[in-house]
Amino acid sequence: MKNLNLDYLESFRVVIESGSFSAAAERLQLTQPAVSLQVRQLERSLGATLIERVGRRARPTAAGAALLAHADRISAAVTSAVDAVAQQTTGTAGRVRLGTGATACIFLLPPILRELRARLPGLEITVTTGNTPEIAKAVEDNTIDIGLVTLPVSGRSFEITPVLNDEFVLIAPPDMPLPARITPAVLATRPVVLFEPGGNTRRTADEWLARGGVSLKPLMSLGSVEAIKEMVRAGLGCAILPGMAVSARSRHGDLAIRSLSPKLYRRLAVLIRRDKRLDRGLRQTLSALKAIPSNHDGR
Repeated sequence: MKNLNLDYLESFRVVIESGSFSAAAERLQLTQPAVSLQVRQLERSLGATLIERVGRRARPTAAGAALLAHADRISAAVTSAVDAVAQQTTGTAGRVRLGTGATACIFLLPPILRELRARLPGLEITVTTGNTPEIAKAVEDNTIDIGLVTLPVSGRSFEITPVLNDEFVLIAPPDMPLPARITPAVLATRPVVLFEPGGNTRRTADEWLARGGVSLKPLMSLGSVEAIKEMVRAGLGCAILPGMAVSARSRHGDLAIRSLSPKLYRRLAVLIRRDKRLDRGLRQTLSALKAIPSNHDGR
């Protein structure tokens, strides 16, 4: 009977997925010689060559492809077994470190986290807020397990799953005269409050204004959606906000809310490292976040 070392199998899988031993070593946080040695040991134990170089890229041989077809199922079975043992011995469901923007944290996550805690009372959840580049860097560094971020974001070590299109809207004091169509040219004639620079939300709004030929100098820039809404309620100006921040339950008649023309959206996505080992709690959290489109009731 052949011995199958699970760590060596994972290294083999990541080499093929990454396309090279050096990229796999970076993702696995090992040295390149260590990854090469693990793959050689796996080949020796199975009596087969598993990887060949085609140009500069590492590709599976026929034997490697046959093994790769089983690798994901093996990993899933091992994770399920470990989860079952942990549940019997500790009663815990693991720990999840989640990172997202402040708006999603306030207006999108609470019902999702409430449902997760109801299903998994032993799950430890921590939430960190920040802009997309900060969250992506934390996921890459493995200081955060899952990110819920605004696209675009890139990185060869990431699995990126778009989950929700969030429409931007204009909010204004009820007594501010507004035309039927809210275009960038209209906002050029009004005092406007925007998100502070540095995040994808502000970038998206700036690009929409620029496409309309407007380079806007905002009345003020703030990092808090609630602070922006209070400035608008005080009559200081109008603001462009993600639609989830002014959902039906947050409308009290003290704000005028209008769609933009042309319409503007930001796309939210779930971000996780491809090589992340999923325990029970992390797996169910990932599933809940990917189900946002069916659970989110819109504005």
